[in-house]
Amino acid sequence: MFTLPKTDLLVHPLCLGANVFGWSADEAQSFAVLDAYVAAGGNFIDTADVYSEWKEGNAGGESETIIGKWMKARNNRNKIVLATKVAKLSTRRGLSPENITAALDDSLRRLQTDYVDIYYSHEDDLKVPTEDTLGKYTELIAAGKIRYIAASQHSGARLQHALDTAKANNLASYIALQDHYNLITRNPFEAEQAAVVTKNGLSALPFYGLAKGFLSGKYRPGVTVESVRAEAVKEYMTPTGWATIDALDAIAKNHGASLSAVALAWLRSNPAVSAPIASARTVEQLLEIIQIVKLTAEEVDLLNTASR
Repeated sequence: MFTLPKTDLLVHPLCLGANVFGWSADEAQSFAVLDAYVAAGGNFIDTADVYSEWKEGNAGGESETIIGKWMKARNNRNKIVLATKVAKLSTRRGLSPENITAALDDSLRRLQTDYVDIYYSHEDDLKVPTEDTLGKYTELIAAGKIRYIAASQHSGARLQHALDTAKANNLASYIALQDHYNLITRNPFEAEQAAVVTKNGLSALPFYGLAKGFLSGKYRPGVTVESVRAEAVKEYMTPTGWATIDALDAIAKNHGASLSAVALAWLRSNPAVSAPIASARTVEQLLEIIQIVKLTAEEVDLLNTASR
């Protein structure tokens, strides 16, 4: 456990992504994964109102609903650091003050709680003045409905703009950035977001830390994998992708660890990263990602070389 920068939140070094709950994991499977995560010492859960609207028959909010039922059944809300997001659900688009108020109330109802620990702007909204968005967040923090706010999928420049706006107007300020970053997808994080995160003492909490499962090692040349993400993973099946898997294989063997654990350890080796986010559909997958591995400088270099 460590304290997330700019907060008093004590969190586990793996944030459990809940995007699969209500999508590829049903309620019973989701409960099993959540139970296994907590049993392994985990306490940091990341969801969003839009999870999993993309599945046929879903309306969005399914992941939040499952987590809410689970926390109620386990009576453990006070032990969980809970993050959710606003802006992407088709019926609750954007970061206008009115939408934030309505979307947060919807999320709190589904989550069966009266506050969230971290509330994310899930994407940037250029149509709404930043001070209006941050002003509403400031009100909701004062009301006790939100503890901290963070940004997701904001460019480095727009993140800095939000931080500057907060400071100039004495408004609530983002404490973290969540965006796409892993061994295969190095930019835009390394190119222009990391510098802003570091300069301002924020946390990077990257998602797709396992490149949609590719870095787990289950995808191999000539192997067919049955997964809802199999089609999306094909873009990683390049000479660089396979070289990265080879490097992960060698390091995982040295540590007696899963490839997933090593790929997530590489993310943690970046000083800008506080905790990677990874999801699990099964308890077996959870046990692979929950291992905390410490890489040597040589191992980090090996992975950097292979993945470029």
